[in-house]
Amino acid sequence: MALRSSIATVLLILAPPVFSQKTTAPETISAHELVKQTVQNELNAIDNDHTHWMYLSQTRKNGAMVTEQVIQTPHGNLERVIARNGQPLSPEQQKQEDQKLQKFVSDTAAQQKQRKDLDADGNQSRKMLSMLPDALIYTYAGQQGDRTRLTFKPNPSFHPPSREAKVFAAMQGQMIIAPKEHRLVEFSGHLMHSVKFGGGILGDLHAGGSFDVRQVEAGPGHWEISLLKVNIKGRALLFKTINEEQDERDSHFKRIPDDLTLAQADDMAKKQKSQSS
Repeated sequence: MALRSSIATVLLILAPPVFSQKTTAPETISAHELVKQTVQNELNAIDNDHTHWMYLSQTRKNGAMVTEQVIQTPHGNLERVIARNGQPLSPEQQKQEDQKLQKFVSDTAAQQKQRKDLDADGNQSRKMLSMLPDALIYTYAGQQGDRTRLTFKPNPSFHPPSREAKVFAAMQGQMIIAPKEHRLVEFSGHLMHSVKFGGGILGDLHAGGSFDVRQVEAGPGHWEISLLKVNIKGRALLFKTINEEQDERDSHFKRIPDDLTLAQADDMAKKQKSQSS
């Protein structure tokens, strides 16, 4: 499956392609059943996704908006910075970026670490995603065009199986589903109250923290994360401050060969750079 990044502090939804399965029209089922069917469809898709994509990713880092071209391969993701705050890199910065990518292409240890980190994020996201139907209570809240809008609040009967799952007990917000495809279009909300781990000894997440994850159909039957916005603050073990802020917007998705090597991805990135310069 194609590798995407995620944040383990909140639920992050991976968006691989749809595979057909029998579903029920949302008008005839409960909101809980609609979410259950949609989550199962997402999980089935994750396990069968072997496609790879090239796209542009804009991420706010340390007060600056960094634009990267990302090319997915079975060996890892090639990530080339092409602009900062909307301005193209200088010739010296481009040279440094070329050297960084050349090093990554030949560094198998760095590639293995990237895959390990992304796999760990993916596994955590699967676990959190699978809890969605039971962790929250859903209510139909109308239509937005051909999308179905639901609101959600914590399910008091849900018993979190892990420390991370305790965050569900404080989450309130909305979910938007594409009922025809049974895909999650948006999952957004905020923390109604602080979440304490180990009675507060191990840390806590402050009330008011917000999250917003959105998906788009990048290609026929294939959905990708287009927006990931997280703003959560708190305190961890030994009084370390948690300041988890991420604002990532992805666009211009293009399907690429699924057997692409990192060296071929680097050549592709250079070709794209020369065409745009």
